[in-house]
Amino acid sequence: MTATTTSSISPAREAKPTARPLWRAGATAGVIASVATLAFAAVARALDVSLEVGGEAIPLVGFAQVTLVAAIVGTVLAVVLARRTRRPRRTFIATTLSLTGLSFVPDVLADAHTATKVTLALTHIVAAAIVIPALASRLTD
Repeated sequence: MTATTTSSISPAREAKPTARPLWRAGATAGVIASVATLAFAAVARALDVSLEVGGEAIPLVGFAQVTLVAAIVGTVLAVVLARRTRRPRRTFIATTLSLTGLSFVPDVLADAHTATKVTLALTHIVAAAIVIPALASRLTD
């Protein structure tokens, strides 16, 4: 006589979206966001928006570099929240949206023209619009 047993794990629990590599999603989104912020800044510069803060010009490659670093930080945050919180997607979205809002503070306080401040803030939004959904889609709630 053979006994059959059924698994107590539901199919929804077996295939967790967090099993997909967050690092790959973060790296891909980071590269895409870096190119997007670089292009956005290049277009702004072509439209005669001064990208100077405190009399120092921001190099275009600087937009890509800072965006890539922020994407790495976001990816590490996503990995930590996936392991340590009950609702990682919700926590990640709330945290990253708050951090994106806080990232506007230096832009607003910068010694720069208003158009420059707006451009800087918009680059944060461009990057966040790419990176946050890419990572959040890999987290569960």
